[in-house]
Amino acid sequence: MTSAAVEILGLGLGILGWVGVILACGLPMWQVSAFIDVNIVVAQTIWEGLWMSCVVQSTGQMQCKVYDSILALQPEVQAGRALTVIVALLGLVALMVTVVGAQCTNCIRPGKMKSRIVIAGGAIYIICGVLVLIPLCWFANIVISDFYDPTVPPSKKREMGAALYIGWAATALLLFGGCLICCCSCYQRDETSFPVKYSAPRRPTSNGEYDKKNYV
Repeated sequence: MTSAAVEILGLGLGILGWVGVILACGLPMWQVSAFIDVNIVVAQTIWEGLWMSCVVQSTGQMQCKVYDSILALQPEVQAGRALTVIVALLGLVALMVTVVGAQCTNCIRPGKMKSRIVIAGGAIYIICGVLVLIPLCWFANIVISDFYDPTVPPSKKREMGAALYIGWAATALLLFGGCLICCCSCYQRDETSFPVKYSAPRRPTSNGEYDKKNYV
């Protein structure tokens, strides 16, 4: 597989990861109610996300409510909002930077500058993966700690929702795609960095022999 194909593959993975982060950011299923009390018939399921909380009835009806106050939210929710929005914006920047410097585009002439731009785009994708990993692990740690905490009432215990798993998959795509873009760009730059030596045309001297100074 050529470096251009690897670069396109990395860009595709980065785009999928970026879309996955946006999807995880909007889904309300970061925390879901845990069914651990067998003596109580639970008729509703609670979903809690970054922007809203939803109650799903056993009949299939769902009611969602956006959080009223930003300052009243938990620290992990505020951090999750900020970091996921930043990652969504950085992912767009990484897409534009990578496309500008990609081998399949002619926005910039081939050279060291073009390779450096592509490496910058891959690095931004890696940064996006690291940033979105922070709220995901933070939420997972809180959910697991509260689940095994005996002082937390059963009605308050939560489990990890589907949005966390989507976010982790998106993180893996962002990190892997960014590494592919950086690696293939560095390899391409190393290939084109070797100096090329040209030899002067051989010209015969007056006695019919070639001058040795023309050889390089």
